[in-house]
Amino acid sequence: MTTDFERAKTLFEGNNYTCVLCKGEQIYTSTERGVKPLLELLDGAENLNGFSAADKIVGKAAAMLYVLLGVKEVYAEVLSRAGAEVFANYKIACEYGELTGQIINRNGDGICPMEKAVQEIDDPVLGLKAIKNKLALLSRTK
Repeated sequence: MTTDFERAKTLFEGNNYTCVLCKGEQIYTSTERGVKPLLELLDGAENLNGFSAADKIVGKAAAMLYVLLGVKEVYAEVLSRAGAEVFANYKIACEYGELTGQIINRNGDGICPMEKAVQEIDDPVLGLKAIKNKLALLSRTK
């Protein structure tokens, strides 16, 4: 793993961030939960190709977003097996603290809605559409 990867991990572990991306002198951090920080980065004008990332929880949905961002390596405190498969398929190096069968929702009583949204999808572009559709549906039901 690279110096950027080690720096992302150090910043992540030493602070209250949920997500850290590093490349050279460029650093992006977030304390937002879920896939929100990754969606914001995708919507931004920044080119994050080749960045290294550290993240609290990475399931298949987040892994697909990292593919679209163009990161080259990811550390996940918790990584789902489906997320690890996405990284392997797209040749993104990854390390994790804990590997789990699936990401659980915030209530702890079922699968994460983002994971469920991409469960049967393998294309990250289609995954992004499914994630956005699910978020829109969830915001309408609140």
